[in-house]
Amino acid sequence: MKASILLALMAILTCPPAISAYPPVTVDMQLTQVSEHSYYVSGVAGVATDNEGFISNAGFVVTGEGVVVFDSLGSPSLAWSLREHIRKVTDQPVVKVVVSHYHADHVYGLQVFKDEGAEIIAPRGAYEYLDSPVSQERLEERRLSLDPWVNDDTRLVPPDLMIEEFHRFSLGGIEFRLNYLGSAHSDGDMTLYVVQDRVLFSGDIIFEGRVPFVGDADTKRWLETLAALETDELAALVPGHGPAASDPVGAVARTREYLAYLRAVMGAAVDELEEFAGAYDAADWSRFEKLPAFGAANRRNAYQVFLSMEAEALGQ
Repeated sequence: MKASILLALMAILTCPPAISAYPPVTVDMQLTQVSEHSYYVSGVAGVATDNEGFISNAGFVVTGEGVVVFDSLGSPSLAWSLREHIRKVTDQPVVKVVVSHYHADHVYGLQVFKDEGAEIIAPRGAYEYLDSPVSQERLEERRLSLDPWVNDDTRLVPPDLMIEEFHRFSLGGIEFRLNYLGSAHSDGDMTLYVVQDRVLFSGDIIFEGRVPFVGDADTKRWLETLAALETDELAALVPGHGPAASDPVGAVARTREYLAYLRAVMGAAVDELEEFAGAYDAADWSRFEKLPAFGAANRRNAYQVFLSMEAEALGQ
């Protein structure tokens, strides 16, 4: 049987019927093509439950042998909407999903693609989240705050393949490079580079046009990672939140500058044995305060960095 016929049959057999089993979303999900093979959808800047949970980005790459998806959004309903966009571009099945990191707004849609038969690929650190009480507590909370799109049928999907070092694979004539970054923004972070397109899907280690959410991040390691990514070889950069960067190198630099400033201000406070509140109020946040999510995230970010730098100072 010819390869083209076989692939067509596989697509028919493996693609789910175009009938959603999930409560429909009403958000405006626009598809953007950034290169010959690469596409993405971009959520609206905000806190986790804004915009029906559509606050993060997800992308996909179309090859001659199937689709590779990057991240799966914050609910099965959103992931289904993404799947419908993919279906409009190609009848190829989704065969792999690369997860940048296990945070709720990036993984709650995984079940849509897993049920299609896709292989889930994630960085080491995924099980630190999956096996923690936080993962179940967060899911229960989102079943309330994002009902009906996150509900009792929503489940956490573990990875099929764990990445803990640089990894590459080819599919349908396209080469993919997975860069394992260790604990940067989360317990484990990973980027996806599409070689022929020179497109980087960065996940949440780079934010474009909004204040990052630091959470439990190792900001020292995060800064080191960003310094290594400042390169002029990229044709496009799709961050975890915000639009694709018109200036990829600048997007890396802006995220790095924000984190560096947090560490400089909070590090000085720790060195001087200042209290957090006084140090925060005295800091000049003017260069960042007009960015989306500043009001929701900045003070919490600064406090997290203050605590982590106290721990660093104590050698913990």
